[in-house]
Amino acid sequence: MPGLLRGVARTAVVAGTATAVSGRVQRRQAERYAERDAQIYAQREEAYRQQVTAAGPPVAAAPAAPPAATDTVTQLKELAALRDQGVLTDEEFAAQKARILGG
Repeated sequence: MPGLLRGVARTAVVAGTATAVSGRVQRRQAERYAERDAQIYAQREEAYRQQVTAAGPPVAAAPAAPPAATDTVTQLKELAALRDQGVLTDEEFAAQKARILGG
């Protein structure tokens, strides 16, 4: 019986020691990987900030506003004046007028 107890006790000590060593190794590896992951995260964050800074502030696209009626009238008057001065031919005037009026 004493030999059996000694064998069981020895097995328990060996198993306990192995568990303790294994736990310590696992904690060290977790700490090492956590530090590495933190460094990688910091590098990526810095690279992202540099890209955002280099790109400048985001530019919102302005919605296309339909031309106001006064703009259309003004453009037609200017075209008519150019035609009257001889700068535009009647065909060019008609094409530009159709473009301005959207048709």
